[in-house]
Amino acid sequence: MIIAWNLFTPGAALVGGLLIGLAAALYLLGVGRIAGISGIVATPLRALLGQSKLLAQPTELLFLAGLLLAPWIWQMAAPLPAAAVDVGPLALVVAGLLVGVGVRMGQGCTSGHGVCGLSRFSLRSLVNVLAFMGAGFVTVFLLRHAL
Repeated sequence: MIIAWNLFTPGAALVGGLLIGLAAALYLLGVGRIAGISGIVATPLRALLGQSKLLAQPTELLFLAGLLLAPWIWQMAAPLPAAAVDVGPLALVVAGLLVGVGVRMGQGCTSGHGVCGLSRFSLRSLVNVLAFMGAGFVTVFLLRHAL
């Protein structure tokens, strides 16, 4: 493994982390809910399936709009980082389904458990973070060394 030190940007990482923490804190203080993306996405999806009214969820819709607009806002200040996908569409679909199953099993996603849960010293979130990080480490190791 080679570390590309010229791509190491601690300033940008610090600012990004602070903005994520600020957004999570403001969401918790303003709405009284954890800023878990799976829960925020689930609310409009339930509305689209006819289980609730979509317009009754303005906070979730604004949060999602912010997530979708963020790359375009970022491009006003700097170019987007290059992304490389080394697998085919089938692998992406399978990976997405596995993540979805994990989110349901863990009753939350990486943002809910990793950002918000750990900052509240939640034992359940700690167990979930250790589980999904461990699964990620094992998966990367197997894909790079065993297969």
